[in-house]
Amino acid sequence: MTIRAYCQPEQAKIWRSQHQHQQPTFACVLGFTDTGLLSGISAAGATPEDRQFTAIADAEFLSLGHNPNFPLPPLMAGASPVLIARAVIAGLGLPHHLFNAGLRHAPTVPTIDLGGQPANCLSSGAALPIEVVWHLWQQGLAWGKKLGQQLVNEPGKMGRYLIVGECVVGGTTTALAVLTALGLEAQGMVNSSHPNCNHAQKWQLVEAGLGQANRQKLLADPIAIVAAVGDPMQIVVAGMAIAASNFGGVMLAGGTQMLAIYALMQALAQTYQLAWQPTQIVVGTTRWVAEDPTGDTVGLAQAIGDVPLLATQLSFADSKYPQLRAYEQGFVKEGVGAGGLAIAATLYQNWSQSELLTSIETQLASLLSNQSST
Repeated sequence: MTIRAYCQPEQAKIWRSQHQHQQPTFACVLGFTDTGLLSGISAAGATPEDRQFTAIADAEFLSLGHNPNFPLPPLMAGASPVLIARAVIAGLGLPHHLFNAGLRHAPTVPTIDLGGQPANCLSSGAALPIEVVWHLWQQGLAWGKKLGQQLVNEPGKMGRYLIVGECVVGGTTTALAVLTALGLEAQGMVNSSHPNCNHAQKWQLVEAGLGQANRQKLLADPIAIVAAVGDPMQIVVAGMAIAASNFGGVMLAGGTQMLAIYALMQALAQTYQLAWQPTQIVVGTTRWVAEDPTGDTVGLAQAIGDVPLLATQLSFADSKYPQLRAYEQGFVKEGVGAGGLAIAATLYQNWSQSELLTSIETQLASLLSNQSST
């Protein structure tokens, strides 16, 4: 199956050649923001009540392949991207870790608890206590170092790399807030799980949040930006990727949210004079995100600068399931590391479009069967 480089193609080519046929490790960071409870903000759960449990249910399905405690929440259309993630992890036997950066409800499968907390709505300008963000930042750095060392210290495993994914409902809106606070003109460029991005609603929230916060103070400290208008996942992934890049390759698996994290990493590394290897890092997503006509993912990546943007060319156009074909109409698009893991399936075992689609449809068939029997 084809992988396309949308930005920095030469750097992307080098990165791919370094990690061809190498088994990645997947780390998925779960978090929550009350931003995700606002009516219409996200399609990752049909109602605010559903969206409280999206990350819990996704973690359950990712780990077990079924949902004994919390069913995957009904969506406005489509099916959860965790189906893609699970198909790759199960099909390739990839090692994986789940991290709880700050969830509203306790997860039902084993996770590594980072001692965070869910974020307030970004419109408050006080999303998280600064001491919590600082703690999560240190946790991200520590775990990135630990996972990076594991990649290079295993005999015969040279060239292995870390894929970092996320699950935060409302996260594209906190991404826009962080990008804006960092000084980037990102209005109208981000994606969403809706077929037509709700740019006006997102921007209204960002303006409210930055209006409540001391904007000039934020510009001097990226930690303060996350505390004001971010979510708990962002700072963990930033720390994890910065630290892991000193040992090997890193793929930030996602779209808008991971581009925002890359920009955050640039600011953190500069502010705190951190050693990192940006050439070791790529952003990997789906073509539904990279080619989203209601956003500008490529333009955003170019505005951030020097970030290789890769996307799997996975298509659901020929799927027998309408829940998957909905992706071709712009619903869902990405999440739980789906795009990055699909890229990994091609790099590691050269899975074809047909092989990956069959594996995903098998997961969906099992899910539907379980739902009908309960």
